[in-house]
Amino acid sequence: MNQDSQFSGDADRDDTRPILIIPYMWIGDFVRNHTVVRVLKERWPNRPVDLLTTSLCAPLVDYMPGVRAGIVWDLPRGRLAVGRQLALGKLLRERNYGTALVLPRTWKAAIAPALAGIPERVGFVGEFRFGLLNRWRWGEKKLPRFIDKNAALAQPDGASLPPEWPVPQLRVPAEDIVRWRQANGLSAGAAVALAPGSVGVSKRWTYYPEAARLLVERGLEVWVVGGPAEKGLAQEIVAAGGRGVRDLTGNDLRNGVLAMAAAGVAISNDSGLMHIAAALGTPTMGIFGPTSPYLWAPLNGLAATVVQDKSVLSCQPCQSTVCKMNDHRCMRDIAASEVVGIAQRVLREAARATN
Repeated sequence: MNQDSQFSGDADRDDTRPILIIPYMWIGDFVRNHTVVRVLKERWPNRPVDLLTTSLCAPLVDYMPGVRAGIVWDLPRGRLAVGRQLALGKLLRERNYGTALVLPRTWKAAIAPALAGIPERVGFVGEFRFGLLNRWRWGEKKLPRFIDKNAALAQPDGASLPPEWPVPQLRVPAEDIVRWRQANGLSAGAAVALAPGSVGVSKRWTYYPEAARLLVERGLEVWVVGGPAEKGLAQEIVAAGGRGVRDLTGNDLRNGVLAMAAAGVAISNDSGLMHIAAALGTPTMGIFGPTSPYLWAPLNGLAATVVQDKSVLSCQPCQSTVCKMNDHRCMRDIAASEVVGIAQRVLREAARATN
């Protein structure tokens, strides 16, 4: 995308006031926010870009090129938390932002930028935010994908969507990966990272234990990556695969980033770790059942998009978090042997590409 030509008419291209992005805080969506950062940096090369972030997502900011800082501020989901909003507004005012992009459509997401008096507060019409935002955008429902809705806010009002958006990038220094391997007692060889978790049980492929066993039988090292919620799944996978499988789940997302950066190939459900692995440039296999790869796969592209192709299911994609019909066939009909075979092919192709 030639953003220079697209934005060359901006009268304020030489503006140097910092920009704040209020993003969605799910891990995968947070990674996608880097496309918004890249569009802004093309449009305004001299303006620093900061991201509001939760403690969970904060490690991602360290690996995002073009982001000056992450403003770590945890707000409760279920209540307003007036005191926390007031304190955040005060902090944002002190940082002298010229523009805030409010990506979520909720009115709560727009409160702190308004309290801070940020001169330009950009967002789509929604949830009675009149008075909180002052640069309204319309037509959100006509935009086909999540990334189109978000990145369009970084463009001039009325600009047409580009043929392609710049892809998210996460960059981990090679020396950090070496130190991480050493700290965890891991070899320098290629390993397969498994990400068995996801938000919503319908998106979880259930044959990871069998896949781990098959991968170990083929002489491959296997890592299970995820958060505390995946600890039980990791134990099942380790029990099936034996000593060739390492449980690397834990509380720190940074550990997950480093694991995905170090892996030779990542196998993941439609989840945040899939987006992390793809943004890192790790060959990534995404397993899709109830969700649409067109809508939810990473912009970076996947080494393989694994879907059920044995039969046509009228319910697929349902976008539901819980299967309500066909007994989860969209995932059950994806065999472990099929996934392992694809992983071996991806590893061979990656090895040829580096030789």
